[in-house]
Amino acid sequence: MDTFSAGYRIQGKEMARDIIVRLAARTKPDRFLAAFVVGDNLVSLNFLKKKEEVAEALGVEFRLYQLPEHAAAEAVRREIEDVQREPRCGGVLVQLPLASHLGSHALLNSIDAAKDVDVLGERARGAFYNGDSLVVPPALSVIEEICNDRKLVLERMRVAVVGVGFLIGKPVATWLQGRVKELTILTRKSDLLSSTCGIRNADLVITGTGSPGLIHAHMVKEGAGVIDFGTSMVEGKLRGDLYAEPEEMKRLAFYTPTPGGTGPILVAKLFENFYTLSESQ
Repeated sequence: MDTFSAGYRIQGKEMARDIIVRLAARTKPDRFLAAFVVGDNLVSLNFLKKKEEVAEALGVEFRLYQLPEHAAAEAVRREIEDVQREPRCGGVLVQLPLASHLGSHALLNSIDAAKDVDVLGERARGAFYNGDSLVVPPALSVIEEICNDRKLVLERMRVAVVGVGFLIGKPVATWLQGRVKELTILTRKSDLLSSTCGIRNADLVITGTGSPGLIHAHMVKEGAGVIDFGTSMVEGKLRGDLYAEPEEMKRLAFYTPTPGGTGPILVAKLFENFYTLSESQ
């Protein structure tokens, strides 16, 4: 890992702005992006607001379909399928998390792979892992963007992934296999304080458990970097998995804050996928 000033705070908004500038230089899709949300989860609505703001900045038509919390899974699936059949629909996303009665996987699998901007459906993800996809899951694009910015060479690094969820942890861990010097996969229930825990030796820690304050800088090797995808609402404020105590952060090479870290980059990368998929239709 190259040496940078200690405690460097990744400027997610600035990195996202650069991506949006690059997108603005491309031909704007004459299609709309459809976003579906069920209920009124505050974290979900916050992310949708950010997506709507980026769409407005790019002049992209953004259609939000908000369904009631008690909506039946079949009704949500039909709504998704009806909308994506519209000729001008260029991309579809379902905002997570969803209530357990809805069955996230079934709804995500109802998204046409050619319009799956999050690459969360089985067909879209299978195409990606087989090397047949035009787009990359946004979380993986975020990691690449940050690694390029920090001039990190993954092949030389020990990496710990904390969390095994299908949105962040599982795809990230799968993608990193064979790409890094050493990979450790942990869960929120792992003993992260143990002296033998893989998080202690990792050059890079990637976390996405949604457990606010789960990881403190003193639990991580000095000089390591932390990419935090975890997002939770605590007393009306967004919090990440990393407990961002300013003095503690100095022991890290870099870290992503919450808010303002991975979130803005994720949104920008999602629109990058929307442009690419729209152009291919």
